[in-house]
Amino acid sequence: MSARIRVMALAGMLALGLCWGGDASAAADEAKKYYSQGMAQASQGKYDAAAESLRKAIEIRPKFPEAYHLLGIVYANGQRRFADAADSFKKAIELNPNFAEAYYNLGLVYQVQGKLVEAEQEFKRALVTHPKYEEALVALAQLYERQQAYPKAVTAYGQILALKPDHLDALYALGYLYEFQGRSPEARELLTRLVKLKPDHADAYYLLGTIAEKANSMLEAEQAYRKAVAARPDFVDARYNLGFILKSKGELEAAAQEFRTTVKLRPDYADAYMNLGVVYALQRKFNDAEQAYEEAIRLKPAMAEAYYNLGVFYEFHMRDTVRALATYKKYLDLGGTDERVQRIVREFKR
Repeated sequence: MSARIRVMALAGMLALGLCWGGDASAAADEAKKYYSQGMAQASQGKYDAAAESLRKAIEIRPKFPEAYHLLGIVYANGQRRFADAADSFKKAIELNPNFAEAYYNLGLVYQVQGKLVEAEQEFKRALVTHPKYEEALVALAQLYERQQAYPKAVTAYGQILALKPDHLDALYALGYLYEFQGRSPEARELLTRLVKLKPDHADAYYLLGTIAEKANSMLEAEQAYRKAVAARPDFVDARYNLGFILKSKGELEAAAQEFRTTVKLRPDYADAYMNLGVVYALQRKFNDAEQAYEEAIRLKPAMAEAYYNLGVFYEFHMRDTVRALATYKKYLDLGGTDERVQRIVREFKR
């Protein structure tokens, strides 16, 4: 699952309310011993032993919400027994209705089981009990995003940032959603804050590049894509976009290098091969250009644009009218609408 059920340190678990009231009996001490033993075993990855210790603790002290909660964690993380984990979390909640961690972890289990409505309810219950519960807010925001309930996701991420203005994941997610909603200035502001906090955040730089490119700020876009690639050298889409900008600037060898790296990283990237063909043609590397166009078409036989560019290559660079015409016909068959090409093919038929 995307978010593992939380296993807290023993001290933190005790702080949640491992209370024994006035019961200082030997049985209570024995239950506490098995609980502590189970915690230690779980932290060492000894999940079967941990489950056995926790079941003994519960047998000795049936009204032991923390033991049920930790048993649920062991069932979920260690044994993948999600139905049993859910039952354990429910029992912990029954014994302690203010147990925010149990609501949260039950929500995570429901997510794994595909019960998204139930997961949402449990995250909300955790937040009723603990309104500033950061992890529950994050889980709820991500759940809304997964459900494409974007306005709710925006609200939840905003609440996270109100609690923690430098929350990296929330800054990126809200920036992404703002851009998706057409709120580019707000997206840009959040992402700029993010890269100041984390200068190697490749995804943030990439999104800043796409925002700048959409605004026709090509120098800013180029700089952002370069930073994205510097942060993550195998970032295929950032390299492709950088190559496209370099091509438009006439920096052909630099553009070719980005496209070559792109197809090395993703050998099935037909559009990169097509643009590599364009660059090679401009460099008068005609054999390389033809091979790149043909590879683009092999990878994506229905890509009309590749046939158009190959036709232009045959017509203007190779002066091969026959192959140009045949390629243009294929382009039109695939739905191409260029009026000049339509006129050429129509005149030939006459």
